[in-house]
Amino acid sequence: MRRSRLASLLGGAAASVWLALAPPANAADPADFALSANDNHTTIVNGKMLGIHDAKPDTLSVIDLSVMPPRLTASIAVPFSDVGPPMAVAIGHDARFALVTAATKPDPTTADGTSPDDRLSVVDLTTSPPRVIQTLHAGAGASAVRISPDGRMALVANRFEGTISIFAIDGAHLEPAGKFALDNAKSQPVGIVFSHDGSFILVSRLGDHMVSLVHVAGGKLSLDPRPITTGVSPDTMDTNPAGTLAVVSNVGRSDGDVDTVSLIDLTAQPPRTIDTIGVANGPEAVKFSPDGKYLAVNSINGTLKPTGTPFSNPGGILSLYAVEKAPAKGLTSAGTRLHKLAEASDGGWTQGVAFSRDGRLILVQNMREHEVQVFRWHGGKLIPGVKIPVPGGPAAIATPWP
Repeated sequence: MRRSRLASLLGGAAASVWLALAPPANAADPADFALSANDNHTTIVNGKMLGIHDAKPDTLSVIDLSVMPPRLTASIAVPFSDVGPPMAVAIGHDARFALVTAATKPDPTTADGTSPDDRLSVVDLTTSPPRVIQTLHAGAGASAVRISPDGRMALVANRFEGTISIFAIDGAHLEPAGKFALDNAKSQPVGIVFSHDGSFILVSRLGDHMVSLVHVAGGKLSLDPRPITTGVSPDTMDTNPAGTLAVVSNVGRSDGDVDTVSLIDLTAQPPRTIDTIGVANGPEAVKFSPDGKYLAVNSINGTLKPTGTPFSNPGGILSLYAVEKAPAKGLTSAGTRLHKLAEASDGGWTQGVAFSRDGRLILVQNMREHEVQVFRWHGGKLIPGVKIPVPGGPAAIATPWP
């Protein structure tokens, strides 16, 4: 029964490959799942982002990764927005709750049909289906949300006001604990990652093209005077499981040129950029594998451009890189670099990326198609697999593991 269903989803030859590689369904951890946040109030018309009239509620979907192929098991209404990097979902360390932000909301009174939002939702993951148990307010353009390594603090980057909201966590309950203003109200903070000891965060600043190091002590934030230079319009960020590296996508000006991805050495004093590589246009997502050996980069690749224009492409690009030691005489100061291993075509307006716990599956969000596409990394190739329909345009994704 399982074989026939998979064959119908993948086709005979592809199904045979996937079945041969699939782990037993009962071998997975009970918390083997991913959360996909889906925007239902935003669309693209002739290359321009617009709000949808009479939009359906935005949603949060649960994807079960303990079965092959992975499948959607639940979806609930949760405010969410595509605006910002695909970092608007965070899962608590015990996987009992999740946090979801919303940067925009539908607004028929504005020219583009949307207006800034500031909502932060707390979602109970212990119930079936999950449910929203708390709604808080961060700042205008609430974007990336991240939880501190000790699980006692959540931070939200507020894109439209140049601030970071601070929340204290007690169990699955959040309380506002202040707001920190960066040194430029137009800096557009969008991405946040914590150091593994929780002593500092990195903040990507889309508006003024830098990454800031912000010290964390006693529940308070303070800006380090030295900016970190990566590339034009730094956006999505991630850290490797060892806590030695951070990565940031530099999305450029969305005008068809090659864009970049940069590695930051977190062990250096002070932390610094050690490698920057060219990638396909619009690197919307970057994600280290759970073992830290690989980096996935998901690029929009001109799929938002009007058809027939010079930089329009039918599909995005998923690329996989090795995170490897540089030659002894290399130019990178920390001896680490990125080396491309494989790439594959995915969907349009492609967004977030997540790995399965064992690193063998890669999930990508295709917002244009309203689906999460699954690839398998095997034999040096990215093998396309099932496409999981979701209720809305998927644009942020998270798992309980790094």
